[in-house]
Amino acid sequence: MDMLINKKTVFTKTAFLFFILVLLGFRPDYGDSIVAGSIGEPRTLIPILASDSASGAICGLIYNGLVKYDKDLKLVSDLAENWEVSEDGLEITFYLRKNVRWHDGELFTARDVEFTYKSLIDPDVPTPYSGDFKMVKQFEVMDDYTARVIYREPFSPGLSSWGMNIMPRHLLEGEDLINTKFSRDPIGTGAYKFKLWKTGERVELVSNHDYFEGRPYINRYIYRIIPDQATLFLELRAEGVDYISLTPLQASRQTTNRFFNENFQKFNFPSFGYTYMGYNLKDPRFQDIKVRQAINYAVDKQEIIRGVLLGLGRISTGPFIPESWAYNKDVKPLEYDPDKARLLLQEAGWKDKDGDGILEKDGMKFSFTIITNQGNEQRKMTIEIMQRRLKQVGIDVKIKIIEWSAFVSEFINKRRFDAVLLGWGLGQDPDMYDIWHSSKTKEGEFNFVSYSNSEIDKLLLDGRETFDQKERAGIYHRIHEILYEEQPYLFLYVPDSLPIIHRRFKGIEVGAIGIGHDFIKWHVPRDEQRYTR
Repeated sequence: MDMLINKKTVFTKTAFLFFILVLLGFRPDYGDSIVAGSIGEPRTLIPILASDSASGAICGLIYNGLVKYDKDLKLVSDLAENWEVSEDGLEITFYLRKNVRWHDGELFTARDVEFTYKSLIDPDVPTPYSGDFKMVKQFEVMDDYTARVIYREPFSPGLSSWGMNIMPRHLLEGEDLINTKFSRDPIGTGAYKFKLWKTGERVELVSNHDYFEGRPYINRYIYRIIPDQATLFLELRAEGVDYISLTPLQASRQTTNRFFNENFQKFNFPSFGYTYMGYNLKDPRFQDIKVRQAINYAVDKQEIIRGVLLGLGRISTGPFIPESWAYNKDVKPLEYDPDKARLLLQEAGWKDKDGDGILEKDGMKFSFTIITNQGNEQRKMTIEIMQRRLKQVGIDVKIKIIEWSAFVSEFINKRRFDAVLLGWGLGQDPDMYDIWHSSKTKEGEFNFVSYSNSEIDKLLLDGRETFDQKERAGIYHRIHEILYEEQPYLFLYVPDSLPIIHRRFKGIEVGAIGIGHDFIKWHVPRDEQRYTR
C-alpha cells in the first residue's frame, strides 16, 4: 500500500475526527519522546544568529516570536495576543500576552522585545536578519505589555518580520552574543525547554508544562546528529529514530515494504525551498554573464531530477517556488543545449588551445571547485552529474565535501569558495532583501556570492514599500526575470519534502505550510508509548 498521504482528503478527515473526539470528552495521553534524526548539527541556539536549518529547527521549539504562520500560511498571534496596524502602514502596535514566563520563571515583557530589536540592529552583532529591523524608525515600549513599532516608510513585510524569536533581556543584556555560554544553554518561552547538547551526538529538550498554549503532549524532543544519510536511514530502520527527511531513493524504493507500511507514515508535499549552485562573483571567471549562462545551458536539470530526485522535484528557474504568488510563470527554464554553451564560452574568450579538452583563457585553465556539505548524498550526486556535463563543454570541475560547521564558518562566511552547492529554505513572504541586496555581503550575511545589481536593489526596496499584493507580484516577477537572466546562481531544482514519522505519533496534520505547525498537539496513545522519561 502506498503510504504517501493526500493532504487534502485524509488530513481534513483526521482533523475533523479529532475535533469530534474532543467534543466527546477524548483527551490525548501525555508522555513518550520523539527522536528526530538529522545530518546537520546546530551551530548556535542564539536565534538571531541561527542561519542554518538545524539551528532554526531547535530554536523554533525553544523560543517564540510575536507572530507566527498557521497551517494555511496566515499570520496569527504568538507572544503578541493581538496587534493594530495604522492606516498608512507605518505603525504596528503589539499587545503582548501577560503572564508568559521564561523557562527560568522570569516574566516576559515588552523590554525583551526591545532588547531583541536592539540586538538585531547592533552593528557589532553579525546577524543576517538585520535588514528588516533597520527599516524601523522608532521602537517604543508603551508599558510592560504594549510595544509600538514606527517605520521610516511603508514596509510590507513588517508584520511578518516580527516572527523573529524573542530573546530574554534579563539574561543576555551586556553579553557578547557571539561568545556567550547561552548559545549552548538557552532559555526561551517556547513549548520545549533546553536540557542538554552533546556535541556530535544529540540535543535534548523537555516539554514546558506551563506553556501558554498548553502543555505539549510529547514529553521530550531528542535531536540526534547522524552526519551520514545512509547511517541515518539504518537508524530509522532499526527504529532508533522516529522522524527524518527521506531521500528520493529512500522514499521511492527503500520504504515501500511491509515493515515501513506497518510502522511508519510517509508524507510528500511541495517544499518551500530550492537547490542551487552559487558562484563567487568576486572570481573573475564568473564575472562574465556569458560564462554563467553557458553553464546553465551545459547542465541538464531534467537529468538531475530523474537521476537524483527520481522525479520527486521540479526545475527551478529562480528564487521562488511555483506555489508562491511571487513566482513568474513566464520565466521558462532553458533547454539543455551544450552547443549553445560552447558558443557562449567561446564568445567569452575561453578556447581549447592545446587540444586537451579543457578550455583556456589568458593562460589559465577553466577549472574550479564546487564545495558542498558532508552527509548530503543528493548534493554530491548532483555535482557529479554537473561535473560530467561541464567536462563535455571544456570545463574541469573538482568536488570538495566539507563537514557542516566548518563548511559554514570557514568557507561560506569567509567567502573561501569558487562555487557552492546549497539550498535555501524560504520564508512565507517573498521579500529577499537579505539574500540579494548588494549591502548584505558582510561576513555572516546571506549575500555571500557578492551579487550586485542596482535595478534589483531598487526593486527589493520597492517590494518592501508596496502593500498591494498584485503590485508586489509585478515587482517580484521582474526580480525573478532578472535573476534568471543574470544567473548569479545556477538554479537547479525544487525538491519535494519527504518526511517520514513513526506511526505511533497521532494528530499530525498537513497544511499549506507542511507539518510541524501543530507539534504541541502530536501525541502517542499510552499503550504505544516507548519512553517513560
